[in-house]
Amino acid sequence: MKKVYYLKTCNTCVRILKELNLSSDYILQDIKNEEITVKQLEEMKALSGSYESLFSKRAKLYKEMDLKNQDLTERDYKQYILEHYTFLSRPVIISDNQIFIGNSKKTIELAKKSIH
Repeated sequence: MKKVYYLKTCNTCVRILKELNLSSDYILQDIKNEEITVKQLEEMKALSGSYESLFSKRAKLYKEMDLKNQDLTERDYKQYILEHYTFLSRPVIISDNQIFIGNSKKTIELAKKSIH
């Protein structure tokens, strides 16, 4: 599978997509317009190893809901990601059986190597 979960309103995601220069084999899913399904999230979890690894602790809602002071379980992470797209750490790039989560320089470099 070749897929990218991103937000088209996020400048960082847009910049990364340009930088990656993906082939037309890749399916782009704007998670604000097309919600993540349970099946899609479970596929991401299978590749990443946990829902927590997919969860963005930098999301505004994370702070607003005071989640950092709660003891969140894998089930909670899954539920929050499904409830609101901002809880997914973006972008999520899936290239065959590899997953790259987030926008750190190191992650994007690894994704580039895998893609090209």
